Amino acid sequence: MKPDTIVLVHGFWVTPRSWEQWITYYEAKGFRVLAPAYPGFEVEVEALNADTTPIEKLSVPAIIESLEKLIDSLDKPPIIIGHSAGGVFTQILLDHGYGAAGVAINSAPTEGVAVVPLSQVKATFPVLKNPANRHRAVGFTYEQWHYAFTNTFPDEQARALYDRYAIPASGNVFWGSALANIHPGHTDSYVNYHNDDRAPLLFLSGENDHLMPPKIQQSNAKHYTSNTITEVKEYPGRSHLMPAQEGWEEIAEYTLTWALDHS
Repeated sequence: MKPDTIVLVHGFWVTPRSWEQWITYYEAKGFRVLAPAYPGFEVEVEALNADTTPIEKLSVPAIIESLEKLIDSLDKPPIIIGHSAGGVFTQILLDHGYGAAGVAINSAPTEGVAVVPLSQVKATFPVLKNPANRHRAVGFTYEQWHYAFTNTFPDEQARALYDRYAIPASGNVFWGSALANIHPGHTDSYVNYHNDDRAPLLFLSGENDHLMPPKIQQSNAKHYTSNTITEVKEYPGRSHLMPAQEGWEEIAEYTLTWALDHS
């Protein structure tokens, strides 16, 4: 039986609100759509900007545990779609046996993917420039947001989305992922690239994404050596906040069609 539920996993610097158009789009097609917040993020953007304590306390294991608990409550495996860091969590969930198919949009890298494009260095510099940020919630100014998330958007739209979606990110989680390749042992972003039982996985990339450029998804996909479906598709002219960029419907439709065809 084909999946009837879609789970949308948001990334850092945003909340489930960033999926608002996709939720409506997929619900109109008859799907049950779940867009869970990270633990402690079950409030509005404005509240998280006013009190960043839940962001400072965030951990990847807690995120994965909450997502697995949600999916365990479903009658059958859902389609899992993750954006940015949510793409990492999508890969982890698939590796753990969850989901009928997964799509990682502008995904951050899982463990062992060491590609670091210069645009990503510039985009993440506000977090990584100060080691003290490891214990803080670190936000973007509008200019930093525009470079990292909406560099190809009209300025008026980029500002509106910054006001509506932007929150700080966990310095602790971000520093941990940045240093993942020099830590001994497995990190929180570990997946088994040899897992033959993993559900099909699609990487979607935006050509002009500064935060998570296509090289990252291409490298991530090449790490998978299992006898499973792993595909990559790149969209020209797109930046990091691809799910909210003009023409997002094309991305949403392709995502759904691919996931249904491969689940």
